[in-house]
Amino acid sequence: MVKVKTTFFCQNCGTQYAKWQGQCNACKEWNTIVEEVIQKPEKSDWKSPTSAVKKTAVPLRIKDIDLSKEPRLNTFDGEFNRVLGGGIVPGSLTLLGGEPGIGKSTLLLQISLKLPYKTLYVSGEESQKQIKMRAERINPNNNHCYILTETKTQNIFKQIEALEPDIVIIDSIQTLHSDYIESSSGSISQIKECTTELIKFAKETATPVLLIGHITKDGHIAGPKILEHMVDTVLQFEGDRNHVFRILRANKNRFGSTNELGIYEMQGSGLREVSNPSEILISKKDEELSGNAIAATLEGMRPLMIEVQALVSTAVYGTPQRSATGFNAKRLNMLLAVLEKRAGFRLGAKDVFLNITGGITVDDPAIDLAVVAAILSSSEDMALQKDFCFAAEVGLSGEIRPVQRVEQRILEAEKLGFSTIFVSKYNKISLKNTVIKIQLISKIEDLVDSII
Repeated sequence: MVKVKTTFFCQNCGTQYAKWQGQCNACKEWNTIVEEVIQKPEKSDWKSPTSAVKKTAVPLRIKDIDLSKEPRLNTFDGEFNRVLGGGIVPGSLTLLGGEPGIGKSTLLLQISLKLPYKTLYVSGEESQKQIKMRAERINPNNNHCYILTETKTQNIFKQIEALEPDIVIIDSIQTLHSDYIESSSGSISQIKECTTELIKFAKETATPVLLIGHITKDGHIAGPKILEHMVDTVLQFEGDRNHVFRILRANKNRFGSTNELGIYEMQGSGLREVSNPSEILISKKDEELSGNAIAATLEGMRPLMIEVQALVSTAVYGTPQRSATGFNAKRLNMLLAVLEKRAGFRLGAKDVFLNITGGITVDDPAIDLAVVAAILSSSEDMALQKDFCFAAEVGLSGEIRPVQRVEQRILEAEKLGFSTIFVSKYNKISLKNTVIKIQLISKIEDLVDSII
């Protein structure tokens, strides 16, 4: 058996070293030197499951490539399918990251228990009994899911060869290690080598692989950034551990849009799909309160109605506070300046606090009008009507600017029972005979006259 040969390379400039050292002598960068395999064994004591399907690739004209034989695999989870772009693509690698305890393992175990395909769930963090206890809560009746507790990639491939699963789930990539690399699990070189082996297996056998990845304290996926470049899809599972709602979004997707959003509710029996997100983003109130406004926004192709809350109060200290949760603080300062300059509201000596309910972060400029309405409502201590909603961008000169796909927002507001929606006068709207009243405004003074 040929001995595995490794050497050390600087990831910044490519300089080769015989052993590891902290600083690269060539580019003077620190902690950029990692171990890499330069020669693997020609023969080993385990047989690669991909060896039977290896074939020489030949170039094809793009119009001759047949896509009909590559249907997506349905996960039987509407939110997961939506974020992936319609299902799992055969031969793809999907990386799922998120905070510890947010529910990554629960989500993939729940999906594996729903699948009618033969699924191999490989865990390097939990025992088979621990996984069985969680599976009993989620879906105890499944005959297609196999559990393997192993961290060595060579042993995993042996079991894959024997079982021939349709889908492989790895929990997590940071726990795996390969005999080809001598460093410990979770190191840069181990993560890179293990991911490379899994990519080779997935592409040669057309078997999709789903990986769970740890994240750092900064919220980034742990390991080298090249890990995210190597995989086909990077999913982020977000949410506050103290709240029951979880948000799944794609940071990278080679097979679909990265603008889609999946929402789940954490329950004792697992994660429940939330098909109507507006039910969790709009609070139920018996009485009208000042400082609340409803915005019609979009996440990917999905329209959402979200509640914007504002609190305006006299500044106790010399410098007024400006705080925003779920909204860009710099954009909040811009909107306050527009209100002061164009509408004459003296907010320079007021504390302004803004919150997007439901724990989500919104970048859609169409919620500008709802933010302004909520601030005006709180400043004047006048409650807006509960059946008003807003969908427009506010410009620096105080003009109300049009937003994309406004008709989809209007229809969603009508479906949820709102009586009036405020939109830009410059939007081209072809809807006719709508129950909801479409209030067209062109400048911020029109909004002030309509709600105050």
